Amino acid sequence: MKIAVVCANGKAGQLIVKEAVDRGFDVTAVVRGENKTSAQSAIVKDLFDLTAADLAGFDAVVDAFGAWAPETLPQHSTSLAHLCDVLSGTDTRLLVVGGAGSLYVNAEHTACVSDGADFPEIFKPLASAMAKALGELRERKDVKWTYISPAGDFQADGERSGKYILAGEELTLNSKGESIISYADYAIAMVDEIKKGSHIGQRISVVRE
Repeated sequence: MKIAVVCANGKAGQLIVKEAVDRGFDVTAVVRGENKTSAQSAIVKDLFDLTAADLAGFDAVVDAFGAWAPETLPQHSTSLAHLCDVLSGTDTRLLVVGGAGSLYVNAEHTACVSDGADFPEIFKPLASAMAKALGELRERKDVKWTYISPAGDFQADGERSGKYILAGEELTLNSKGESIISYADYAIAMVDEIKKGSHIGQRISVVRE
């Protein structure tokens, strides 16, 4: 299987590349500078400069873009819209490294994690920007997308347990009552989804067992 990982030099991107390479995938890293991943090849280009020709022929493209500064938060929407436009009408699947703030906390899907009184104020702008991008993605019927939200506690340096629970739109707790997953276990879930392609046009979520 041939995949491209956009923003592959980031912490999540690097681990997704490693997981895919270790499983025998043909992986291309899309980076703005030196390729710091284990990918077999690289496209050195800014995300916003990518064209349909750049991403032609891939079975799947992973969007591992992240922005945290207030002035760059709108790029969650604009970057995702650009990738959708590039892949529009093709069979190439788009898998997005999402956020947990937009996961629902009730069966009616009217309240999200980020609406909670204990949700850190400092993360609310990021959660809002990512939720907006997800809402816009839901409107795209011309792209074979899948949005994967991590658990609430998304640990960059957490251990690779090799086990996770696949869930849906609602915040899901494990048997210990935790909403937690490492970047390494998230990478496993991402590559599993790339391989299976079971949730086209859906948002799913993952939590450590």
